Amino acid sequence: MIDVRRSGDRYRGGEAAAGIESFHAFSFGPHYDPGNLRFGAILACNEERLEPGAGFDEHPHSHTEIVTWVVAGELTHRDSAGHESRVGPGDVQRLSAGGGVRHVERNDGAEPLVFVQMWLAPLSPGGEPSYEVVHGIADSTPYAVPAAGALLHVRRLATGERFALPDAPFMYVHVVHGELALAHDRLRPGDSARISGEAGLEGVASGATELLIWEMTSAP
Repeated sequence: MIDVRRSGDRYRGGEAAAGIESFHAFSFGPHYDPGNLRFGAILACNEERLEPGAGFDEHPHSHTEIVTWVVAGELTHRDSAGHESRVGPGDVQRLSAGGGVRHVERNDGAEPLVFVQMWLAPLSPGGEPSYEVVHGIADSTPYAVPAAGALLHVRRLATGERFALPDAPFMYVHVVHGELALAHDRLRPGDSARISGEAGLEGVASGATELLIWEMTSAP
C-alpha cells in the first residue's frame, strides 16, 4: 500500500506573531486526529519555519527519539543534559529523550531557518538521554536509530535519476526539494508517502531532488 499525503493537507500551527510557522503531517497538539496518530515508529513529521530571533523556549520531552534535518539556515540547540550545538543543512541531529530531558531550539542567525523534525517511538521507554550530530552526512549513507528500530536514508538525486527504495515492512518518504515520481504518483516538496507491504519499488527524480526515507521494521 502507498498512501500519499500532500503538503497542503498538513495541520497548520505555530505562532505567526512570534515568527514561527509549523506544518504537521500527523496528529499534533490541538490538531488531534485519532486516525492519524503514527505510522510505523513515526509519531510526528513537522516542518518548522523560524524567523531570525524566533524559537521554542525550554520545553520537556520523554520516551521519544527526535531527529532533525535542517533545510535552510542554522538551528541552535541547548538541552538540560548540557549539550549545545549549531546544526546546519546536511547535518543530522538526534536527541534521545530517554526518561526525560528539556531543550531549547532557536534561530540565532540572520536568515530564516527551515527544518524538518521527526519524532519516533522507542522500542522500550526510559533510559538516559543522549545527543548526537552528524555533520555533512553523505548521500546514501544510512543513519541508524536502533532505539526505534529505524534507519534514515538521505538521498540527493539528479534530474532523471532512478533509484530503488529499500524493501522494508514500513517506509516513510518525505520530499524536501524537487519532485519524485513514485508508482502512479508525483510527489512535490512537503509531500510524503507512507508505504507498507510493497517490494521492488523504484522512484525517479525530476530536477535536483532531496529525500528523507525512513526504513522501519516493526508495526506500532
